[in-house]
Amino acid sequence: MMLDASEGYTTDDGRKIGGVVMEMKNITLRFGGVVAIKDISFDIRQGEIRAIIGPNGAGKSSMLNVISGFYNPQDGEVWYQGAKRPPMKPFQVAQQGIARTFQNIALFEGMTVLDNVMTGRIRQMNAGLLSQALWKGKAENEEIKNREVVEKVIDFLEIQAIRKTPVGRLPYGLKKRVELARALAAEPSILLLDEPMAGMNVEEKEDMSRFILDVNDEFGTTIALIEHDMGVVMDLSDRVVVMDYGKKIGDGTPDEVRNNQAVIDAYLGVAHD
Repeated sequence: MMLDASEGYTTDDGRKIGGVVMEMKNITLRFGGVVAIKDISFDIRQGEIRAIIGPNGAGKSSMLNVISGFYNPQDGEVWYQGAKRPPMKPFQVAQQGIARTFQNIALFEGMTVLDNVMTGRIRQMNAGLLSQALWKGKAENEEIKNREVVEKVIDFLEIQAIRKTPVGRLPYGLKKRVELARALAAEPSILLLDEPMAGMNVEEKEDMSRFILDVNDEFGTTIALIEHDMGVVMDLSDRVVVMDYGKKIGDGTPDEVRNNQAVIDAYLGVAHD
């Protein structure tokens, strides 16, 4: 890998990764007297797959929640597209083009797959209440356009056969795919995935890994993910940041992280002073 601080880098397989699109600068997050994240800095570059890993309780999900606006850190700064980001609500972060999935599936169980994926288009729906009620003019045009986007996502993720099925009837692995579809329907510039492989069998993990790579390759979507399966992380990621007890203990390519002694100690359970 050839790294250039300003222009990005070229991966070993020849992919071009752009410059920094998001930067976390000295982030500290506390809950009362508990420090969940302590003075962590790292960046995310345009077009890369960036993994955040660490043992249970390392602060990974808290970091993803900072990026997505669910938490605002007490110290540090979040920079996005070259500008310092003020404290924001999750919906404001979504309006900036950042979408996410959740560790615990957050879908509308009584709604169909199609209707669930359509909720990912909410920020593109601007027609007034009357227009929507009458389904005329702007509302009708918006609906047609949004349905076209959603149908393409459904085809892309190969869930056409279940598009009319209530989500509550689906097996776990397909629910995970539907949640990914909803996030993709928002056409994000950055996609945040919180343990996308959790609870899946080997075949389901292979399918999800393929879709993540395809999203990155075909849509050019920048992806930041949390994942416990180290085989998946090392195969998918361009760069990896490692957290332990709220601190950053490693940051680099999969090979660099794999050979980092502090990372090895954390995953082997070596005692901490």
